Amino acid sequence: MERKLAHKQNRVEKNLSRRATKGSFVMGAHIIELAEFRARRSESGKAAQAKNEPASGANRFHFWTGASGKRYVHTVYNLLECPALPAGNYVLVRREQNGRHTVLAISRVSSAAHSLNLAEIRHRGAELGADEVHVHLLANTAKQSKLVEFDLRGGQIKPDVEYIASSCLVH
Repeated sequence: MERKLAHKQNRVEKNLSRRATKGSFVMGAHIIELAEFRARRSESGKAAQAKNEPASGANRFHFWTGASGKRYVHTVYNLLECPALPAGNYVLVRREQNGRHTVLAISRVSSAAHSLNLAEIRHRGAELGADEVHVHLLANTAKQSKLVEFDLRGGQIKPDVEYIASSCLVH
């Protein structure tokens, strides 16, 4: 039995080395202890809360709800650490001292050049005083992206009733 296992192991090793020389890739695995992972994630979340920053694990994602009631998952980035992005939707946010989010703008970028999208987001964020950008990249088409933008705007930005009333009275 030991001989068979040794023979099979030898065949597997030869097969792997042959594939490696032909340009195939070998996938590896890493076993983690779930309890240890959860403890580290919890500690990083607490440390980030103390610094008033989003954590890399649990708080890296945020759900925003549109006027339709649909929830959209967004990846949270610090405005200065945001990577270059493909076309998609974004929410510019100011994180308050108490940890709450204040929405400053909801929009989308559509350039094929990822660096131009990032420049547009950072410029607008700097103008508005944002410190976070929440990015939604799951809209498949420009039309869907526009619908997501309008749905989120309708669900997040409350109308200024006094301004609307005063503008109606002026005419």
